[in-house]
Amino acid sequence: MKQNLKLNFTLLIALTLAFTSCSTEKSTEVATETPEVVQTESKSFGGLALYTVRDSMASNPKNTLQAVADAGYAYVEAANYEDGKFYGMTPTEFKSYVESLGMTVKSAHMGMVNMENADQLIADVKAAGIEYFVIPVPPMGMFTFGPEGMGMKGTPDELVTIMNTLGEKCNQAGIKLLYHNHDFEFKTMEDGTVIEDLLLEKCNPEFVNFQMDLFWVQKAEVDPLTYFEKYPGRFIAWHVKDMNAEGNFAPVGTGNIDFKRILAEKDKSGMEFYLVEQDQTFGLDPMEAIKISHKGLEEIGFK
Repeated sequence: MKQNLKLNFTLLIALTLAFTSCSTEKSTEVATETPEVVQTESKSFGGLALYTVRDSMASNPKNTLQAVADAGYAYVEAANYEDGKFYGMTPTEFKSYVESLGMTVKSAHMGMVNMENADQLIADVKAAGIEYFVIPVPPMGMFTFGPEGMGMKGTPDELVTIMNTLGEKCNQAGIKLLYHNHDFEFKTMEDGTVIEDLLLEKCNPEFVNFQMDLFWVQKAEVDPLTYFEKYPGRFIAWHVKDMNAEGNFAPVGTGNIDFKRILAEKDKSGMEFYLVEQDQTFGLDPMEAIKISHKGLEEIGFK
């Protein structure tokens, strides 16, 4: 009897130690996995307009996209489409490669659109998993550029018709249309028309909304908050780039645009996503510029 009791007690101790050991191992596994998840989630945020790094995207798109991901960006905006491909990749290849880097393609600037190719372009944007089809300037030969700056030929009402038509097409395909501004859309024309105002008032908000470029709004000497107040919910995307003392493009956080003041009204504006863009970097390597901008985003409070 004493031997049986001694054996049972020994087995009980062994089982208790085994259970304790398993529990400790499980707790250790949880403890080591949790910090990795938190770190991954907090590392990447915000988007980059790939127009900023267009030269390196033209020569080596895959390595450039890897560098963009390494710089901490969570999504990108395409700015190149030719012969049915984005940066030399089919829509599905482009989507798969970007996603393999832990990013997504949020939007695409499709300035080459016209009524003849619109259906194909929309289908390819959809196939690439892109949610927003963006018109970067008045399309179909309406955009002008010269010594006096940017402008538009034709009438604002013609542009409204084009945007509404394209917007309906995008809507039918399950994607969304945005119009991207420069400064000339905010300037009063000879007849008193302001192109941006007319677009906001006459484009059907069910099909057409806006990507506000905050640099060009400041260049036009307009307060973006005035537009958020007058047209709430219409500015789904922002292009975020700073302006230096000479009035040139600068990395985010190094210039004079009060992004904190603008960001405080993001809900009123309707902003769902934003993208760093710097059209020219003036001697600074574009890859270095986007790293500075990403750090600036964090310091300002963008998430």
